[in-house]
Amino acid sequence: MTRTQIQLPDDVYARARKVCDRREISLAELARRGLEYILSVYAPEPGASGDWQPPKPRNLGWRGLNDAEIKQQAQLTATEVALAHRRRK
Repeated sequence: MTRTQIQLPDDVYARARKVCDRREISLAELARRGLEYILSVYAPEPGASGDWQPPKPRNLGWRGLNDAEIKQQAQLTATEVALAHRRRK
């Protein structure tokens, strides 16, 4: 285990001490648990596992359309889109 020091604003330290007192744990244990939680929430950094791949591009469905065609498509109702889809099949 590695020993380290951290600097905390006074209000954060006071709030942390209150949590420690209520939970009957040390400040070091609270810090360890907090760090473990944060590390579990954040995704691993790219390249950390060595097999990172760029994200796959999403199909947005607007390729090859000019501005007027995009506007026309955007103004279609769900019913019109469904009917057009059925006609293509």
